Amino acid sequence: MAARFFCTVNYWLFKSEPDVFSFADLKARPGGTEPWSGVRNFQARNYMRDNMKVGDLALFYHSSCPDPGVAGVMRIASEPYPDPTQFKPSDEYFDPKATEEKPIWILVDVAWEKDLKHHVGLDRLRGEPALEDMFILRKGNRLSITPVTAAEYKAIVKLSQTAAG
Repeated sequence: MAARFFCTVNYWLFKSEPDVFSFADLKARPGGTEPWSGVRNFQARNYMRDNMKVGDLALFYHSSCPDPGVAGVMRIASEPYPDPTQFKPSDEYFDPKATEEKPIWILVDVAWEKDLKHHVGLDRLRGEPALEDMFILRKGNRLSITPVTAAEYKAIVKLSQTAAG
């Protein structure tokens, strides 16, 4: 009997301010792919470095805007690698402690996966009982990347099927 291998997909939520980089910007990139650069939080870095794998799915969340919420779905499109912005003195994400030999900051490439039928705003997320333990909804959470359970991911995709009412 042949061995069976199961591919487990992890789920994530990535936050970005839409006036800096939006879901529409990602979709418009060549191949719908972009390096997720500029992350300067160790926990978010560790998620990318230690836990993400190619094919994982991620919710793209617009933050710090008039209507924050989930705008679409993307997938992890590369293995983690050093964020080149940490080495460039002219870049806003330059880190003088980072070297090519010992990079500090890591990124992954993300790729547009699909549009949602409807934006799922923060109020709808907060009002959904299945999401009450979601990282993004916890008081004081400031991480730009957080894990999402399969149940949370499915609940959000289901919410996106209907317009806010």
